[in-house]
Amino acid sequence: MNATKARARRGASIGRADARRSGPMVGVAAAPGDKSISHRALILGALAKGETRISGLLEADDVLRSAAAMRELGAEIERDRGPDGTVWRVEGATWTAPERPLYLGNSGTGVRLIMGAAAGAHVAASFDGDVSLRARPMGRILEPLRMMGVEAADREGRLPVTMDVCEDLKAINVKLATPSAQVKSAILLAALGADGVTRVHEPELCRDHTERMLAAFGASLSMTPDGEGGRFIEIAGGQGLRACHVAVPGDPSSAAFPLAAALITEGSVVTLKGVLINPLRIGFYETLKEMGADITFENEREENGEPVADIRARYSLLHGVEVPAARAPSMIDEYPILAIVAAHAHGETMMRGLGELRVKESDRIACVEAGLAAIGGDVASGPDWLRVRGKGPGTKGGLKGGALIKTHHDHRIAMSFLVAGLASEKTVEIDDASMIATSFPEFFDLMMSLGGDLGPV
Repeated sequence: MNATKARARRGASIGRADARRSGPMVGVAAAPGDKSISHRALILGALAKGETRISGLLEADDVLRSAAAMRELGAEIERDRGPDGTVWRVEGATWTAPERPLYLGNSGTGVRLIMGAAAGAHVAASFDGDVSLRARPMGRILEPLRMMGVEAADREGRLPVTMDVCEDLKAINVKLATPSAQVKSAILLAALGADGVTRVHEPELCRDHTERMLAAFGASLSMTPDGEGGRFIEIAGGQGLRACHVAVPGDPSSAAFPLAAALITEGSVVTLKGVLINPLRIGFYETLKEMGADITFENEREENGEPVADIRARYSLLHGVEVPAARAPSMIDEYPILAIVAAHAHGETMMRGLGELRVKESDRIACVEAGLAAIGGDVASGPDWLRVRGKGPGTKGGLKGGALIKTHHDHRIAMSFLVAGLASEKTVEIDDASMIATSFPEFFDLMMSLGGDLGPV
């Protein structure tokens, strides 16, 4: 038994984990299903008339919390294993008030979208989550819902939240203060049950999976450019949804970790199959190409109205770049792993417009800065920016490692610093790997299958 497998076997219950300098990462793997699309497929399927079939659903903790919430609201959900793989069957229903608070664990996407959908379905519901989710802002969701007529009690803009029934939900005309697909989606889902036409002004484009999936489920909505790079979205209330089949593509945010590992580990060539390449989700890959990465989209195609490709990454000599602030919405979850890549590049990488990172599962700017500094990185930050100065790859540059990183219960911080360990001079250890299951339960198995030396301690 090799060392990697032996270390993995010790991790029946994952707490601490570490990663050490590895040989080349080589191979082909399938990316886990996209988390954003998985949440939406379950929610819209639960609202729709008929049976929705979902293939490729991400079976991670966050998504399973949404599935459980849909059952509490009245939908019938079954997981079937057939000759063509696993299919989730969702029989939509008229939602009814749940008997207990809907507990969404660590899932910000799940709780925020379900709040909007519950308002549109005219049901009363209470929402709660774990310690991390309780610290995240919910006022940005509650404000537009209150404009529509919802009455809600909250803990100073945070969970737990209790929403009352609003039978006379009103359409609104609202401009998004910050580019947030979660806020936009909550409004659009609530608008399905509102009286009149709801109009959302999106000054900066962000993920459009809700709009695409609403159309796939038979809803009518219009999108009009605002002439300044944004757009207006209009949707009439009173629309019903029709069940459909959803094939969930691979998650570009999860694919970022093995592909980044390939770029900074000498001799590596890794291909991730079937990854979503929606233009509003690939800012990370655009940035890597600007840094000189040998990264290509192959076998490009369209599935269920979403563009998909196989993404291949090869070890590359990289250079620092200025990442435009306008790109932040399309790569907001990938800045921690980009910072690790930037530490292996020649020169300075400057990332701006990152204020949203302060209110994710953790303060990701602070976590990245502290973690990189602990393993030998040259890093600085401000309220909404992060700067990394890389010295190039290898023993003369790169990262020294040799530290224990505090993850602050953040899955992307955990995975980013484990990737860092694969190309560091000394082992990098993280204090907690348990939350990785919220988005990427196959992370360790996939990374080890490609040659990574990492696992539970």
